Amino acid sequence: MKNLGWLKKLIRLVEESDIDSLEVSRFSTKVRISKSPPGGIVAAGAPAQAAAPAAGEPRVSGDDGDEGDADAASTGAGDGLHEILSPMVGTFYRSPAPDAPPYVEVGDRVATGQTLCILEAMKLMNELEAEVSGVMREIMVQNAEPVEYGQALFRIERDGD
Repeated sequence: MKNLGWLKKLIRLVEESDIDSLEVSRFSTKVRISKSPPGGIVAAGAPAQAAAPAAGEPRVSGDDGDEGDADAASTGAGDGLHEILSPMVGTFYRSPAPDAPPYVEVGDRVATGQTLCILEAMKLMNELEAEVSGVMREIMVQNAEPVEYGQALFRIERDGD
């Protein structure tokens, strides 16, 4: 995360205020900080207490791409498939809960903005959304596997390609 200081300031602002949630879009970064969990997201394989923050503790979710940051942005692969890269170091989860079906499977049609997975970083559950619409051709990471910043996670055949 390039703007960790900025993110920490936003978290402090929410913690110290009477507001319940804050959503900020800045360039290609979209961050949502909430004191109360949206529907109790629990990542597959993650302990339940890691998924939902303690009362009053903010939850952060979103896309942490940075304008002009080619390493964090999705790229076009040499075979015409669009690669979705990890915007952070964390743990990859395919579903919102251990007993829930995965967000996407190979062969599924995905829409821009559709949740593809959860990336857990420092006990914060971050939903990663599709940046393009098309057909999921490859899921390059296993459930509950650690991922690195800039690592390819998904390959999507774009609509119209």
